[in-house]
Amino acid sequence: MAEKWERLVEILAEYGGWTTAAALAERLDVTPRTIRSYVTRANADGATLIVSGPHGYRLDRAAWAARGASRAPDTTPAARAAALIRSLVDADEGLDVYEVAHRLYVSEATVEADLRRIRARLEGTGLTLTRRGPVVTMAGPESARRRLLGALFREESARGADAFDRLRREFPELPQFRASLVARLAEAGYAPNEYGLGDVLAHIAIALDRAAHDHPIDDATASAATSDSSRLEDLLDSLIREHFGRAIGDAELGHLARLLGTRAATRLATPGRRTPLSTRADLVQAIVSRAADEYLIELDDDDFIERLALHVDNLVARASEERYSRNPLTATIKSAYPLTYDLAVYIASELAQSEGIVVNEDEIAYIAMHVGAYLEQRRAALERVRVAVVAPAYHDVHTVLAERVRGEFGPDVELVELIDRSDVDWATVRAELIVSVIEPTAPVEHLVRISPFPTDDDLSRVRAEVSRIRRARRQARLAAALSRYIAPDLFVRGMRGHDREGVITVLGERMIAAGVIDRAYLEGTLERERMSSTAFTEHLAVPHAMTMTATRTAIAIAIDEVPIDWDGARVNVVALIAFSGAGRAEFQEVFDQFVETFSERDNVQRLVHGATDYQGLLAELSRLMEPEG
Repeated sequence: MAEKWERLVEILAEYGGWTTAAALAERLDVTPRTIRSYVTRANADGATLIVSGPHGYRLDRAAWAARGASRAPDTTPAARAAALIRSLVDADEGLDVYEVAHRLYVSEATVEADLRRIRARLEGTGLTLTRRGPVVTMAGPESARRRLLGALFREESARGADAFDRLRREFPELPQFRASLVARLAEAGYAPNEYGLGDVLAHIAIALDRAAHDHPIDDATASAATSDSSRLEDLLDSLIREHFGRAIGDAELGHLARLLGTRAATRLATPGRRTPLSTRADLVQAIVSRAADEYLIELDDDDFIERLALHVDNLVARASEERYSRNPLTATIKSAYPLTYDLAVYIASELAQSEGIVVNEDEIAYIAMHVGAYLEQRRAALERVRVAVVAPAYHDVHTVLAERVRGEFGPDVELVELIDRSDVDWATVRAELIVSVIEPTAPVEHLVRISPFPTDDDLSRVRAEVSRIRRARRQARLAAALSRYIAPDLFVRGMRGHDREGVITVLGERMIAAGVIDRAYLEGTLERERMSSTAFTEHLAVPHAMTMTATRTAIAIAIDEVPIDWDGARVNVVALIAFSGAGRAEFQEVFDQFVETFSERDNVQRLVHGATDYQGLLAELSRLMEPEG
């Protein structure tokens, strides 16, 4: 969205609840008074889109949805340029600048400015604009035109435009085609990628439209047929004939099958299969083994390796053509699962070197999804909370309750004891959490009273207490670690005048002077930063190297109340973390918990305003690490 007030709406949608004017002003880099003017503009069309109250501002989602349903056509410069590009792609004889200006109700100067932006946009695409008098024509191969149309579709979708709605209007068969495609892929032994499927559907619609207007794909884009691509070609040919009532050429089918196979359909690994489906299985196994050794994480499952290797096959194909798959969850994965994302960065870095490719952040996030899904299965067992159920025996009510607790919370808890007496010696119960139907006769630190037949509210309170206990565990361990790792000479107040590499260098030089790291470690940290930003949350960056070769584990922190630009994020706190080989066991927990704590804006602001010196830093960190957060 081009206008600031529309960006305000997006931010409120992201936050969900009430947000103060100060927080919004900081996010948009304006004053609270300007926020009030944006709110007035947002509510100017009759409906109250943004609600104000004593706690700040909140988005009325019902009004937002209604506004979106009746939204006027997008007339921003970006939308106008996109429409002009589509017209140029279709206009074999070119477009008359004067006619375009008349049709769009804009000046000729505006159209000329749009054309200048389009020329800059076409650099490196294989397409150019030629001019004869007032007539402008696009020149270049059909394959490049298709890529450009696909990029426009992705950009419009990301900008909030109704790209999919337009496709549905032009191709009403598309929703049913999509459902049939997903079903047939599953039957054929492929795992559909719902995040990449929309892009493939857009290219199918583009192919149908261009072929219908006698603009077939270039034969040069067709790749050598394989048994796998042939299966996908046959599948697409059958579905296109069935749903759209037409046939497209072999070159078109080959092009679409390649897109489908590399972006939205991965062959399913077969459990227990002796011969891997992917020829890169050994390479992926070696890379994953190195990552596991470096991060002290077990990643030795054969099925996981094969699934990841099949994904890597598609990734390499996409990267070799620089046609990366967009991942809408990239920012979420970075902030919510920083260690998992960092593991994926390590794997991507090794793949990039082995295959001679570039792996962007969206593709790293897809690797993180593979790694995270596997680790989540293992992690649940390690973080179980030991629970005792107190329910005096009466028929089988007590045993049914115990099974209900066990079944409801599954891997999150370990049921260590069922106490079926009423004369409980509360001091002898050895559990982190007691779930009881009776009132205790002695103080109990973690206890949740529930009914013999627990309600949804009962279970919600148990779940909340389980989460508090797990959080308290992690925070207590982190507090102890931070007190050991942060020394007075590793604290810097003020970052202004530096860019992100400058801040890393300042902190790195302090670590070098303290004998924690060497120059090679600092260079490795900068190299890691260039591959993918370490701004894991809006306000916090955690630069680090991908090797654990520091002489000892330490954290250098820089803080400033005025945020600096960190590859698009506005960062107030930078924590350069250096781990030694001996400190690897603590790396996972310290890294994840540090990012989790400072993902909350209020925590960052407390640290920014309270840590004016080293003693203030320790005091604020101590308060933040208290069990109740």
